[in-house]
Amino acid sequence: MWKLLYNIGLLLATPVIVGVLLAKPRCRPGFFQRMGWQDYSPNGGGSYQPLIWVHAVSLGEVVAAAPLVKALHKRHPEFRYIVTTVTETGREAVEQRLRGIAEHRYAPLDFSWAVAGMVRRLRPTLYVFVETELWPNLLWTLRKQDVPSVLVNGRLSSRSFHRQDVPVIRSFYRSVLQTLTLGLMQSDRDRDRLVALGADPTRVHVTGNIKFDQPLPDVRADESLRQSFGLDEHEQLILAGSTHPGEEEQLVSAYRQIVKTYPSAVLMLAPRHIERTDRVESTLRETGVVVQRRSRILEKQTGPRVIILDTRGELSRAYREAVAAFVGGTLVPVGGHNLLEPAVWGIPVMFGPHTDHCAEVATLLSQAGGGRRVAGVEDLVASLEEWLGQPEIRYQVGQAARQAVLDNQGALTRSLELIETCFRAAPSYSAPCVEPGTGPLMAKR
Repeated sequence: MWKLLYNIGLLLATPVIVGVLLAKPRCRPGFFQRMGWQDYSPNGGGSYQPLIWVHAVSLGEVVAAAPLVKALHKRHPEFRYIVTTVTETGREAVEQRLRGIAEHRYAPLDFSWAVAGMVRRLRPTLYVFVETELWPNLLWTLRKQDVPSVLVNGRLSSRSFHRQDVPVIRSFYRSVLQTLTLGLMQSDRDRDRLVALGADPTRVHVTGNIKFDQPLPDVRADESLRQSFGLDEHEQLILAGSTHPGEEEQLVSAYRQIVKTYPSAVLMLAPRHIERTDRVESTLRETGVVVQRRSRILEKQTGPRVIILDTRGELSRAYREAVAAFVGGTLVPVGGHNLLEPAVWGIPVMFGPHTDHCAEVATLLSQAGGGRRVAGVEDLVASLEEWLGQPEIRYQVGQAARQAVLDNQGALTRSLELIETCFRAAPSYSAPCVEPGTGPLMAKR
């Protein structure tokens, strides 16, 4: 019943879905792939090679999934790997981080014909998806084809859970979640929520957050990164990453107060959506600050200024050059982004009150003394003035952040061990999907 109702609703919404795709420039690339009208077959010819399909909706999910895909490829080079994304930034991250390891495709919209066509062409041995990106038709189709589906690094925000925890909606989600072979969740809270929505509790496990296992970016070729930002040796970089509208204004307001005491401080803003660069620049210039774009820095400029990081793929390395960091999506009700990117470098981390998407990490960093929650401009100024004025305290906070990351690694290994039990379709992997030492997790459905 739910499958019929869902597809009727999807059919009625088709004009709106297509209109949105065509209206948003960032959604137009890969349109025919998204609609199921373009061949999804892997590159290359020759005999069939068993394939693992990984879905990571956007940049953040690709960052989380990349070490997992690399580890799987290292252990199992006999498989071919395809990573699907929804966004352009996701595509770019796949091509940058997984070049030579995985191919990129745009994920099909959840129309029954689109997902059925992709599954038929790819014939995946295993489907792995990141952070609760549930697509009902896709999961139903995979179940019908007896392809194991594994949710990794799963999480359910409070907003999502409470919206779905209604009897009728819960009944629908139960029909979707019962297709899962394994649900590998970030925390006990996430596990309990997934089970409450209808997942089989014997298939849901707490493995931790694989973002703690992110390797440090390769910096051997980045020794000139600071110079390319136009920074002098004595200048102190404050980096605000993944910012949203409403946050840039507060950050600049705090910065204008700080430079009165610390004129060597330079603020760098990295908008979450790079296509907002023109608007952000215009807004900043109205405040009277000096503004530079990272892509247009031709020579060094001295004095207080704001640099807009308008290039892709540099943010995680840029945190290394900062003395303090702020992670966006937290001063406005977005839910927050990756707090671990600066922490892994030993950089003190600030974040706002809206951390629903990264609640456990925010709490962990706060309790460890490596992160600080700020409510607005006044708190930003107080924290930054303390860290800029007292380097020894700044160092202690940064080291606490780094240690918190090191102390919580291991999710990647735990996830790999469970995922490896699900290789069923490839010739060398005909055993049932089991948890080591506990018996079947996935009977013939």
